[in-house]
Amino acid sequence: MSHPSVEKIKLESRGLRGSLLPGLADAVTGSLNFEDQRLVKFHGSYQQDDRDLRDERRRQKLEPAHQFMIRIRAPGGVFTPAQWLQLDRIATTYANHSLRITTRQTFQFHGVIKRELKTTMQAINAAALDTISACGDVNRNVLGSSNPLQSRLHAQVHDWAQRLSAAFLPTSRAYHEIWLDGEKLADSGEEVDSLYGKAYLPRKFKMAIAVPPLNDVDVFANDFGLIAIVDDAGDLAGFNVAIGGGMGATHGDAATYPRLANVIGFVTPGQVLAIAEAALTVQRDFGDRVERKHARFKYTIDDLGLDVVVAKMEERAGFKLQPARGFRFEHNGDRFGWVEGEDGRWHLGLRIPAGRIADTDDARQLSGLRAIADIHQGEFRLTANQNLIVAGVPADQRERIDALVRDYALDIHARASRLRLNAIACVALPTCALAMAEAERYLPTLLDKTEALLAKHGLQDAPIHLRISGCPNGCSRPYLGEIALVGKAPGRYNLMLGADHRGQRLNTLHRENIDEAAILAELDTLFARYANERMTNQPAARQRFGDFLVAAGIVAIPDKDVRHAIPLELVP
Repeated sequence: MSHPSVEKIKLESRGLRGSLLPGLADAVTGSLNFEDQRLVKFHGSYQQDDRDLRDERRRQKLEPAHQFMIRIRAPGGVFTPAQWLQLDRIATTYANHSLRITTRQTFQFHGVIKRELKTTMQAINAAALDTISACGDVNRNVLGSSNPLQSRLHAQVHDWAQRLSAAFLPTSRAYHEIWLDGEKLADSGEEVDSLYGKAYLPRKFKMAIAVPPLNDVDVFANDFGLIAIVDDAGDLAGFNVAIGGGMGATHGDAATYPRLANVIGFVTPGQVLAIAEAALTVQRDFGDRVERKHARFKYTIDDLGLDVVVAKMEERAGFKLQPARGFRFEHNGDRFGWVEGEDGRWHLGLRIPAGRIADTDDARQLSGLRAIADIHQGEFRLTANQNLIVAGVPADQRERIDALVRDYALDIHARASRLRLNAIACVALPTCALAMAEAERYLPTLLDKTEALLAKHGLQDAPIHLRISGCPNGCSRPYLGEIALVGKAPGRYNLMLGADHRGQRLNTLHRENIDEAAILAELDTLFARYANERMTNQPAARQRFGDFLVAAGIVAIPDKDVRHAIPLELVP
C-alpha cells in the first residue's frame, strides 16, 4: 500500500490538524493512521511500539504494543522544582516510570498509550510547559550552554534560547484545539502560518548557543549556531554565526553525511533574530522537498554553495555579517560536582547514565531527585550531554543536598571513570522504530569492557569521549565521538574514530559492520599504541585519544572538516 508523501500530508493537514481528533477517540486501535502519525510529530510526539514484543504479538495476531513518546519543549533546558515534581508525577502516572534527558537538553516520556495521550499533554500544560515544536519539520528545541560558572552570561544565553524558540513557533492553533480543548477557529481549514507556510520546513531545523570556552551543546552539529563573544568588560558583545551542521546520515548512501557547521561571521545581539530567520527561511524556500534524506540545511548549503546561501541570508536580514571574531573551545563535555558561580550560588553537576532517570536496584535516581526537588530553592538545568545540574543552591543548602545525593546513590560522578562520565547513547531498542542495534541498553556492558581494556594499558583515567547510536541518524551525535559505534544490525556496528574533544572535528569510519569481539580487539590494539606512542614531551593528558589517532595517521581528518573555518589543532 502506497502512502502520500510527508509534503502532501502537511499541505492537506489543515494547519497540522489532520484527523487527529477522531483518531485519538478511536478506541478500537492503539494506533493512529499513517498520516496522523506524521502530523503528531509536530505536536511533540512519536508513535512507537515495543519491538521486544513485536514478534510474539504478531504470532498472537495482535496489533503491535503501540505507545507514544512525548518530548517537552524547554529552550535552554531549565526547569523549576515545581515543574520537576509535576514531570515526575507524569512519568509515574502515564509513562514508564522514568524521565529521559535527551541530547537536545529536554525531557521525553516513553510508554504513554493512546487513550492517555491527551491527558498527559494536559498535565504537561498544567506545569506551564508544552510540546509544541519538540518534533516535526520546524525549529526544534533550542539549546543553550549549561555553564554554571558564568552566571550572568548563562542568564543572557538562556534568554536568547527562549527568544529564538518563541520567535519560530508555529502559529497554528491546532495544538490548543486538539490537546487543550481550545476554541476552534471559524476558518481553521484555511489557516496558513505566516513564517512556515502550509508546508512548513523540508525537515527539522536545530539551533544552539555556546559560550566559550565550553562547547557543551556541540554547536557545530546544529543547522544554526551562535557562539557567544564577550567583550573586555565581560559583557555579551554578540555572536559568531555558524550554519549547516547536522549529524544524520544513511548507511550506503553517499549523498547523506554528517557535517560540521561553517562559521560565517559575527552579529550584534540586535541582529540575532533577523539572521536566524534568514537562515530558516532560506532553508524553507530552497531545501529539498522531494528526497527527505537530503532535506536538511547542510545539503542545501552544499548544493547551492556556501557563498550563495550567505548572500541570500544577508539580503533577507538586511545587513552584511561582520567578520567572525576569535574564540576558543576547551572541550565539549560537562562539569561534575560542586562549582561556585559568579553570583555566589552553587551548582552540582550530576552524571545521569544515558540520560535515564529511574529507580533501579543500583540507584533510586527518580526518588532521589524528587526528594531534592522538594527542598531545592534554585532550578534544574539539563545538559546536551544527558546530564543534570542542580543549579542555584545557596551555600547553606549544600549539606542537605549532599546527604540526599549519597542516600539515593546519585553520586555517580564521584565514582565513575572519565570514560563513563563522557559517554552518550541514544534510546534505540526497544522503542525507536529506526534502531538497527542496541544503544542505551548496551552502553553499560560496553563501558565495563572498554574500561577493562583501558586499565590493562594504564589508561583508566583517559578522558575519552565514547558515543553509541542504534542507527546512523545521529541522535547521540556519534560522529563527534573520539570512539563511536553506529548500529548496522543486531550486535553489529560501524566503528568510528578520531573526533576531537571540542566538537570541532568529525570522526571517520575505521571498521565497518563488526561485532563486539572485533570492536574490543581493535580498541585493545589502539589503546596499546596510545599508551606507548603518545607525546612524551608534555603531560599525558595533553594529547587526547582522538588527536593521537589523527597525529599517528591511524585516521584522517574528513575532507569536509577542512573548509569550515573551525580551528583544527591536534594538541591543546
